[in-house]
Amino acid sequence: MIGLISATAAGAAARDRLAAAWPERTRVYEGRVGEAVRAAFAECEQVVCFLATGAVVRLLAPLLGGKAADPGVVCVDEAGRFAVSLLGGHGGGANELAREVGEVLGAEPVVTTATDSAGLPGLDTLGLPYEGAVAAVSRALLDGEPVALEAEVAWPLPPLPVADQGSYTIRVTDRAVPAGEREVLLRPPSLVVGVGASKGAPAGEVLALVEGALREAGLSPASVAELATVDAKAEEPGIVAAAERLGVPLVTYSAEELAAVEVPNPSDAPLAAVGTPSVAEAAALVRGGELLVPKRKSAGRPAMATCAVVRRPGRGRLAVVGLGPGARDLLTPRAAAELRRASVLVGLDQYVDQIRDLLRPGTRVLESGLGAEEERARTAVAQAREGHAVALIGSGDAGVYAMASPALAEASDDIDVVGVPGVTAALAAGAVLGAPLGHDHVSISLSDLHTPWEVIERRVRAAAEADLVVTFYNPRSRGRDWQLPKALAILSGHREPTTPVGVVRNASRPDESARVTTLAALDPATVDMMTVVTVGNTATREIAGRMVTPRGYRWQASQEGAE
Repeated sequence: MIGLISATAAGAAARDRLAAAWPERTRVYEGRVGEAVRAAFAECEQVVCFLATGAVVRLLAPLLGGKAADPGVVCVDEAGRFAVSLLGGHGGGANELAREVGEVLGAEPVVTTATDSAGLPGLDTLGLPYEGAVAAVSRALLDGEPVALEAEVAWPLPPLPVADQGSYTIRVTDRAVPAGEREVLLRPPSLVVGVGASKGAPAGEVLALVEGALREAGLSPASVAELATVDAKAEEPGIVAAAERLGVPLVTYSAEELAAVEVPNPSDAPLAAVGTPSVAEAAALVRGGELLVPKRKSAGRPAMATCAVVRRPGRGRLAVVGLGPGARDLLTPRAAAELRRASVLVGLDQYVDQIRDLLRPGTRVLESGLGAEEERARTAVAQAREGHAVALIGSGDAGVYAMASPALAEASDDIDVVGVPGVTAALAAGAVLGAPLGHDHVSISLSDLHTPWEVIERRVRAAAEADLVVTFYNPRSRGRDWQLPKALAILSGHREPTTPVGVVRNASRPDESARVTTLAALDPATVDMMTVVTVGNTATREIAGRMVTPRGYRWQASQEGAE
């Protein structure tokens, strides 16, 4: 919950705007400011004060307990111009909260945390348990000193400006090792503990078994992602309590799923009891991984619990990102966030140049030229399979004549794939022209490099017969100068010569140009590969220089009747 506090009418107005935007996330604290601050500080995860920073500092000073426990605090000035991350920038989430508040109120977020200001992710904000010299290693990164990354377990991380060797180290490990003086340990959630138990098994016995297995194998409890067992044991009190004490979720699988898993130590006892020859090993291995600790029994007499430990490899992440038509303000916030999250960027060189300034220090860029789409797709998937966080970029929407198709054809279910939509060239051109896509429409690429012309022609003919508005991508190049005239001729067989046609070149870019002409007057020689051509249907009209396709024929008829 986010506590909201104000002292004046102006502050209350901004406070109420934020409360209206986030009704489920916020709570307004009324009354005397000092009492309100104390109450919100004690009861909320985060606090937004519509007060002067000096006043908030004085009010908070007696309440501060520690970096790990204090809520994040953001201050907003009376005019609503700035949202200042005052306390708990990383641990309390105040830096991100300041940005969110800024978006709602139109305020400028002010973040002074050193790593954020330098564009570096904080080592304490990666979502992984950490140990060691976070401040010293972060300072070394900021100062440009060599910091080595030792990934004993492959895990997708955001970009970090690391080296092969250095006097400081970031180690990604699930082993129970102490951090060195100049070292940060990041604990990935790579371990799965499979557990079986007899009815009534004490929680202490289950917990002691799990902790002992981890300790003897030299594994860190901080890297345990989950306890896993069979569905029949989903409510077994000892197992449930052990998961709660370890602070991890309890995941269950059906007996049929577990029986299909090949294990080194099957047994007749669980087969008779719950329908699978293995619970602990099978539950740990059912999603794949390396068996680090084979089935072992608890120390009770008789033993009432079993466990096994598996290391699951980190799943790489591939984000297929649409950059939009070119203008920076048409790049979506989600796309920008994915670019900053990726440790590896793969893309066409000219697209990389568009967004290079958005990349964080340490991002590895793999760029190539025109005609290497399949190679870029294979490269991106291969990098994700190595456990990296990868962004594969394309113009417009990555799923429209772009990189999503070849990438997803290459990818399998061993990586996570995220699609990030972008503003397409057709949409950008449509906005420039007016409203040509107000009714049913279709996009057709006239490039026959990957699609036989016979197929393209059949699609153009079908669109013409169906009276669809048609947007032509890749309409004409130096080596392909006859396809556009042929397509226009097909459309001319079903539409009047006066049918409006919109021609937009470099939509949304600084050298954008646009014009509305007609099907008869369009000169294909004026069109190139940077152009989008939109041909209206029989209902499309030019109105005040703009191209408009009515939302429905009935609506159009009523408009004409009114005239």
